[in-house]
Amino acid sequence: MDPLLSALLLIIILFSLLAAGVWIAIALFGVGLIGLAAFGNVSLSVIGERMATTTWGASATWTLTALPLFIWMGEILFRTRLSEDLFRGLSPWLAHLRGRLLHVNVVGSAIFAAVSGSSAATAATIGKISLPELRKRGYSEKISVGSLGGAATLGLLIPPSIIFIVYGISAEVSIARLFIAGILPGILLVVLFMGYIMLWATLHPDEIPQEVTESYKWRDKIRASSGLIPITLLIIGVLGSLYVGLATPTEAAALGVIGALILSLFSRTLSWNTFSDSLMGATRTSCMIGFILAGAAFLTVMMGFTGIPKLLAEWIQSLQLSPYALLAVLTLFFIVLGCFLDGISVVVLTTSVILPMIEQAGIDKLWFGVYVVIVVEMSQITPPVGFNLFVLQGLTGHHIFYLARAALPFFLLLLLAILLIIVFPAIVTWLPQHMIMR
Repeated sequence: MDPLLSALLLIIILFSLLAAGVWIAIALFGVGLIGLAAFGNVSLSVIGERMATTTWGASATWTLTALPLFIWMGEILFRTRLSEDLFRGLSPWLAHLRGRLLHVNVVGSAIFAAVSGSSAATAATIGKISLPELRKRGYSEKISVGSLGGAATLGLLIPPSIIFIVYGISAEVSIARLFIAGILPGILLVVLFMGYIMLWATLHPDEIPQEVTESYKWRDKIRASSGLIPITLLIIGVLGSLYVGLATPTEAAALGVIGALILSLFSRTLSWNTFSDSLMGATRTSCMIGFILAGAAFLTVMMGFTGIPKLLAEWIQSLQLSPYALLAVLTLFFIVLGCFLDGISVVVLTTSVILPMIEQAGIDKLWFGVYVVIVVEMSQITPPVGFNLFVLQGLTGHHIFYLARAALPFFLLLLLAILLIIVFPAIVTWLPQHMIMR
């Protein structure tokens, strides 16, 4: 059978398994077995050997040890008083901007994103605090939930990001450099989101409550945000140790866990229950991701036997697409795929197929990792499988399509960010080029 037709058939089988509710990792292993048996011309003994060695190799890499540690750090801090301190600490700094307390959604999400590395956790935590407060003060419900849904996507981009670790392992790119590469694009998105809120507030002054804002002195602002200072110092310590070359990603993650435990202890939220809950939460999430990575690695081996990636790369090359045209096609492809799969699944399913095309087009894999994460961020606020929309639906009770319309301006801002990093790739590459690698 023609390899391209074989690839199409395997894709149909994969999506059929996913639509039937089969676990993603099991579906990946299943398609890999079918591909090897049907198109790989290999014996059952070779299939069994490859399955065992590939699964072990995907799960026994030293790089992967950073993943559960960063997840555990987020789980620990998720159970501290950080979320309670966010609104109180940020309000004095943001109350005088156009849009006033709507900016808490953006800045609060950026801070918590650097703590949790999870988009859904960011939406849930910030939403529980900000949405009732904004509703009570008379802010528009639509812009409140829209700004939260958009800003919570920062959990995938602002380091330490779980999806960066997954991409780094799949594409064999330095995780430390990926973390640093995500900083400036993350700041860019914060600026775009806050700029839009200020523009919206200027055009809709009747939907912003005319609150009497207090005049805060610098001393009062610092005192009000004192609860955020330890978290900020922890984030700076983790990322700074990576940037100056003092620590590897795994060592930085261990530093983050120790710091999170100390902060939890001093905030008097560390108990046996919170400790065990955070540990079990990190274990469940890490095992799920590790299982998916093992399945994706096995599927990659199968594709190597069939020669599909090479043929797809040659086919793309035969189309003679420019790098910009290729990125435009891939953007549409990732957006559509993200409507049906979560971000981690999108990355592990596509990396082995897409990377040969990217390398053929001369696109930097580090830059492409940030590009992929921003595109995947867009899928978090697109129905029917937008995870942030599910979280907001649970918080507000609104229909998912109402929430998608509310988040549409932030979807377009994410698209604008993609255009900006394409036109100005230094937004992604400048910081990694100046970091000290260990």
